[in-house]
This record gives sequence, structure tokens and C-alpha cells, in this order.
Amino acid sequence: MASPDPSAAGAGAGAESTSQAATVEPIRMPTVEEIKGQDIWNNCAVRSVVSGVMGGGLGVLMGLFFGALDNPIMAEEMTARQQIVYTAKQMGRRSISNAKTFAVMGLIFSAAECTIEKVRAKHDTTNTAVAGCVTGGALAVKGGPKATCIGCAGFAAFSVAIEKFFDRHT
Repeated sequence: MASPDPSAAGAGAGAESTSQAATVEPIRMPTVEEIKGQDIWNNCAVRSVVSGVMGGGLGVLMGLFFGALDNPIMAEEMTARQQIVYTAKQMGRRSISNAKTFAVMGLIFSAAECTIEKVRAKHDTTNTAVAGCVTGGALAVKGGPKATCIGCAGFAAFSVAIEKFFDRHT
């Protein structure tokens, strides 16, 4: 039976497997829309706002979940309807609180990491550590200087641990 590849016709089975392995895919150039999308996403303000919105969404979901787990103190004395109303209110309060916290956390971390990355012109774990320190310190600033330092160190360590776990920078 004749082979469709002319180089493999006279060489036998060994040359046939080599020609298949040597096939190179052509490079596809990005379209204008893809380039514009990348330019938009490389903007630190856009990246930060998107991270804040996504953090807020995560906070809502976590608030709904953890709010549903709260048991009223006087559960034995409440009717079923009172317990349902209490749980619904608790879920709403938790959702709003967690949404605010996670939105601010996502916005600060993303803005800090993006800005540091642009200034340093490097994409490495140092950016994550510094952004984590800025975020932890900013979230704990109301507690005073000691809380700010602990928040900085804790959030930086957590950010680096997550970064190493996902191994984004190789």
C-alpha cells in the first residue's frame, strides 16, 4: 500500500514515525480583538476592580453559607418560623459583611500586586509577598501599629504559601 507522505515511501516504517513526530504546528498570530482584550486586562485599574467584584461575590457566597450555620441562642424557645426569619436575617448580615471585606481585600491585593509588578518589571514571588504585606497591613491598620505589622507579616506569608502551592512563578 502506498504511503501518502513521499519521504516515508522509500524509507520504511522507521522513517514514517519520525516524519509524524517532526510535524510542527504553525504559529497563530493573535487577532485585533485578542490584543485589545489583553491591553484592557493589563490595566491595573481594570484588574483591581474585577478582583474587587469577584471578591465581593465570593464574600456573598461565604456569608450565605456561614450565616446558615449560625444557631440562635434561644433556639428551644423559638418557633420554626422565628428560626427561619432569624437565619435569613443572619445570612443577609453575614453576606453583606463578608462581601465588603472580600471586595476590599481583592481590590487592595490586586492593585498592589499589579502596581509592584509594573514598577519592578518582573513577575515573581516577591511581588506577591509585598502585595500581601500591603493588604494585610491595610486591613489591620485600625488595630494600631502592632496589629498592622502582624497583619502585614501574616498576609504576606499566606500569600507566598498560596503562590508556592499553585506554583505560578517558575
